[in-house]
Amino acid sequence: MGDIKAYNNYYFIGIGGIGMSSLARYFNSIGKRVAGYDKTSTLLTQALQQEGIKINFEEVLTDTEVHLSKENTLIIFTPAIKNLKILDSFIERGFSIMKRAKVLGKLTETTNCIAVAGTHGKTTTSTLIAHLCKSADLSFSGFLGGISENYNSNFIYNGNDISVVEADEYDRSFMNLHPSWAVVTSMDADHLDIYGDKNTIEQSFCDFAALIPEFQHLLVRKGLEMGRPAVTYAVNEEADYYSDHIRMEGATLKFDFHHGEHLIKDFEWHLPGIHNVENATAAIAIVHQLGVSYEEIKKGIKSFMGIKRRYTKNFFDNGKIYIDDYAHHPTELNAVIDSIKTFYPNKKLLIVFQPHLFSRTRDFVEEFAESLSKGDALILLDIYPARELPIQGVSSDWLLEKVECVQKEVSSLSQALEKIKSKDFDILLTAGAGNIDTLYGPILEWMNKETENKR
Repeated sequence: MGDIKAYNNYYFIGIGGIGMSSLARYFNSIGKRVAGYDKTSTLLTQALQQEGIKINFEEVLTDTEVHLSKENTLIIFTPAIKNLKILDSFIERGFSIMKRAKVLGKLTETTNCIAVAGTHGKTTTSTLIAHLCKSADLSFSGFLGGISENYNSNFIYNGNDISVVEADEYDRSFMNLHPSWAVVTSMDADHLDIYGDKNTIEQSFCDFAALIPEFQHLLVRKGLEMGRPAVTYAVNEEADYYSDHIRMEGATLKFDFHHGEHLIKDFEWHLPGIHNVENATAAIAIVHQLGVSYEEIKKGIKSFMGIKRRYTKNFFDNGKIYIDDYAHHPTELNAVIDSIKTFYPNKKLLIVFQPHLFSRTRDFVEEFAESLSKGDALILLDIYPARELPIQGVSSDWLLEKVECVQKEVSSLSQALEKIKSKDFDILLTAGAGNIDTLYGPILEWMNKETENKR
């Protein structure tokens, strides 16, 4: 296939996905006609519609799909969505069709591509790298796996010399990339519906690492074995790059950064948790290798506001705190809940969690139960199926039975807000990767009203 940008029309099947929507925003920004299908309306699809992108939520062809010309249209799909009549209809009509990962690979193959991979930490790390590139005014494009608080988007454009991408391990998608640089943050077991076991997913990451032409351009968290030489980073232990002396000064987290004999003191950082300092350490190392001074990087670190739904905190005058997070794997849940327990050890925590995928719930049910047992009360939403059909015996009721928490119940998404209103809590945590994000606005509105009413 020739120039990926040669088409007039781009139609995305699964446009509401975080990776798909960044590509849709890219093509929309360069003046192409962009439309798509998704089965669920979310805050992200609503934002795309406000940007002028037409979205169909019914698996029935509308005028938009019927009148597309196969000569001037590229159909882009995500393998996370399966068995769709709309995709079948485009195939039958002879349209050009390409996976999202292949499109991303085509767009970035002529750039100095920085790819950030890992089962956890890749979104924060890649978004921070993009932010540091922007604050240093480097020529780059960022295709991100989260909505940046600084830019209110998962696509950032400042030129074409460098591309910063989140390298997705699902379906070995990251093997379609042509990275010049790479970061590997973690290799925990996940996507076992695709890989089968932990050894297979680890081998996939090793295959991805083998794509990097020079070992100095491969940065991995210390302790990960990639099957080839690499540069390491860490927190509170020596590595090629590492951070330590992590402390809170008021509401600001500070840390020092080491590279060989170089010590750069007093980075200021607004994201909580050791794991986020680890992500920052990787981003600092990469961007400094691009030629940006540590003083310039310090400014970027200080101004980074984080990512929507990554430990998004709201404080209220009545003393209550509301935290929203994308956590959908036990490791991520533990990081969020443990951070809350560390900073607020005596506060009563209500967790509202939406499991994502029947297969992930089945594969990690014991680990989920252990994580969710750390709260004082739990509202467990129905499993968000995403791309899957139900699995017999796998349900939120089944998971709830394993949770050791006195106050616990299962709820539908539609009933969740009323249940939250009836609970006694100091901190509310909503977590999950499905459509639980639609609760965020209504919860904020209710908690703000509660504060005003008690003045």
